[in-house]
Amino acid sequence: MQELLTPQELAKYLKLNHTTVIRKANKGEIPAIKIGKQFRFDRDQIDKWLLQQTVGRSAHILVVDDEAVIGQLFRDTLEKNGCQVTTMVSSLEALELVNRQRFDLIFLDLAMPELDGSELFRRIRKIDKQVPIAIITGYPDSELLKKAKEHGPFMIMIKPFTDNEILQAVHTFNQQPTVNGQTGQ
Repeated sequence: MQELLTPQELAKYLKLNHTTVIRKANKGEIPAIKIGKQFRFDRDQIDKWLLQQTVGRSAHILVVDDEAVIGQLFRDTLEKNGCQVTTMVSSLEALELVNRQRFDLIFLDLAMPELDGSELFRRIRKIDKQVPIAIITGYPDSELLKKAKEHGPFMIMIKPFTDNEILQAVHTFNQQPTVNGQTGQ
């Protein structure tokens, strides 16, 4: 079902001024639907527009989680918003893939068999020092997370999360400037 947002709701969602949203809608700079004299905004269209604006091309995202259902949630959410998504349940296979292919963003589960997310993060950093990484975990106070912080900055997403939180994470990474090849935490 189509979720329509008011200009005020969209302004809050985009963290913009209400007047800016209306001005952009009037200029055709943001996808809008006019109902009578009022603008409404389809959330799905806005999410697609956001990804196109921030990425400029289809982002290629890697999701590594030993729970296939988590990978499927990311795939369903991001592919309908124009991203290419590769999901892996094996951390060792994911590491081989990172050796062969460049990704725009990587989501790593923290607690996995084979290599845990902290070790996988460390090894990925040896291959690619610039790729943004988000660690997804149900254990935000774990020793593994503390260990991961030794290998550089990353975003933390705490399970369970929604499809909107996934989109916000992608949008956040695509807005962050890089400093010395690393994104901010």
